[in-house]
Amino acid sequence: MTKPPRKPSKPLLGEADALLRSRPRRRRDPAQPSLPLDPMPDRVEPCLALLKSKPPKGDDWVYEIKWDGYRLFVHVEPTRIRILTRGGHDWTDRFPAIKQAALWLPVGTAILDGEAVVLDEQGRSDFGLLQQSLGGRGGRKSSSDAIFMAFDLLYFDGHDLRNSELDMRRHLLEDLVPAGEQGDIRLSEEIEADGDQLLASACELGLEGIIAKQRRAPYRSGRGGDWLKIKCVQSDSFAIIGYERSTVARAGIGRLLLAARKGKKLVYVGGVGTGFNERSARELREKLDGLITSTPAAVAGRKGAIFVRPKLIADIEYRAWTDDGKLRHASYKGLRDGADEAMVYELE
Repeated sequence: MTKPPRKPSKPLLGEADALLRSRPRRRRDPAQPSLPLDPMPDRVEPCLALLKSKPPKGDDWVYEIKWDGYRLFVHVEPTRIRILTRGGHDWTDRFPAIKQAALWLPVGTAILDGEAVVLDEQGRSDFGLLQQSLGGRGGRKSSSDAIFMAFDLLYFDGHDLRNSELDMRRHLLEDLVPAGEQGDIRLSEEIEADGDQLLASACELGLEGIIAKQRRAPYRSGRGGDWLKIKCVQSDSFAIIGYERSTVARAGIGRLLLAARKGKKLVYVGGVGTGFNERSARELREKLDGLITSTPAAVAGRKGAIFVRPKLIADIEYRAWTDDGKLRHASYKGLRDGADEAMVYELE
C-alpha cells in the first residue's frame, strides 16, 4: 500500500535523442541586486487535524498513519539544531538521537514538522512508552528511544514552503528523508488506498487511526480542515478534577474523575479506573496529593471523592459516549506534559 520513493527524473530528450538544453545564460550584471531568500521563521504554529468520523472521498485527499506521540518541529539552522514542541518550548536536549540525525540531513536550513514516537515490538507508536522514556510528565530525562516521523517540510534551504501545495512539500521532503530508511528521522509515508479500507486495516493492526490531507492545500496553522483525523478508538485529553480512593488498587487510586471544557467551564464526563501500572499510579498519586482542594472544578457528585485543582491533563482512550454525556470504556494512557500544550476536549 505504501507509495515507493520517487525515482530521479530522466533528462528530456529531443527527437534525435539529443539532450534539450536551455539557452546560454547571460552574465549577471553586478549592479543588479540578487533575489532575497525568505527569512527563516523562529517558530511555526502547527496545522492541526480536525476530527471526523469517516474518511473523506475523492482524489484530492492523501492518507498517512496517525502517530501517537509528541508533535515536534525540527529546525535545522546554520549554526545549530533546535527541536521545539508545538507550544514553542525548546526540547532539543530531550531528544539527542533526533538532534544528531538532523545534523546529518543533507540540507543547509530546514524546518520539519512531525511526531516524536516510541515504537512497540509490533512497530506501533505507544504514547505510554514515549512518556516512560522521558521520565514521565514533568520529567527531565532525555530519550534515546524516540524517533521522529517527519510528515511535512515547511522551510528548505532559504525558501519558505508554507504557501506551496502539500504535493510540492512532500516531494522535497521525500528527497530529504527517503522512504524506507530506518534512522532516528524517518518518513511518515503517504499511502495510496481507499480511505475506508485503509481505516479498517489500521484498526485491525491496532493502530490509532489515519490522517487525511488535502494534496493541493498550503500549510495553514490552526484547525482549518485541510487535515483530518479519523480514529479507530477515540483518544482525547481531559482535565483531572479528582480521584476516588481504593484500599486494593495501586497507590490507593481507584478511579480518576475527568472533565471536558464547555465554553469557559469544566463539565464532569465520568471517570477512568483502568490503564494504570504501579509506576504511573504512584507518580499520579504524588502529583494529585499536591493539588487537593475543597472546591470541585466541576459538579461531579461523587461521594467520598478527593477533589484536586484541574492542573493535570490526562490522555484517555475510550470507545464512545453514553447518552448522558459520560465516557464509555475509558482507559488511562498517560499525562500530557505542560510544554506540549494539549487542549482539553471541548464539548459542542
